[in-house]
Amino acid sequence: MKTALRALLFLLAASGSLAAPQVSLNGSLGQSAALLVIDGQVRTVRVGQSVGGVKLLEVGEGRAVVEAEGQRLLLQLGAAPVAQAGGGGRGGRIVLNAGPGGHFMAEGSVNGHAIQFMVDTGATTVALSMADARRMGLKLQNARQIMVGTANGTVPAYLLTLDRVRIGEVEVGGVEATVSSAPMPYALLGNSFLSRFQMKRENDVMTLERRF
Repeated sequence: MKTALRALLFLLAASGSLAAPQVSLNGSLGQSAALLVIDGQVRTVRVGQSVGGVKLLEVGEGRAVVEAEGQRLLLQLGAAPVAQAGGGGRGGRIVLNAGPGGHFMAEGSVNGHAIQFMVDTGATTVALSMADARRMGLKLQNARQIMVGTANGTVPAYLLTLDRVRIGEVEVGGVEATVSSAPMPYALLGNSFLSRFQMKRENDVMTLERRF
């Protein structure tokens, strides 16, 4: 009987029938721990700790990055629970709603580090601040130095390639980015990422369909 039960569980896991854990962010304890709701239970999880199949990777203001079944998920405080959806970031659609001022904002990640983007179709690349680059551990020693134009004039910057940029379930690899010393309230999601998608806008909704 036990052998038959083990075999049934194995088949269910292999077919994907075993549900992935649902997880949401309920609060944070500084940058060292978060209150996660995992399958309906509130758990205190420290950075680097795994609980109920969910590993906490990073905690920020109002957000956290976790790993569930090998996939990184960005959680926002107060958002609906999310679950590992499979596909390894090979999702094909991003839907964004216009925020204050008509700007399209997106919660995403760079090389697994959570960050807030603003869609900027006028930007050639993804643009990051020096503070974000340091937080993400980006190595600029071998990056090419260039000059870029900003609202405050022309400033020196570094040109490099990001391993992966993720928005929701969609992940793109090998994305060109610039890092400058100019202060930035958020990162810019420029055409080095956007060009991988077919863009469609209807009123206050922008849809990005991936070009495979």
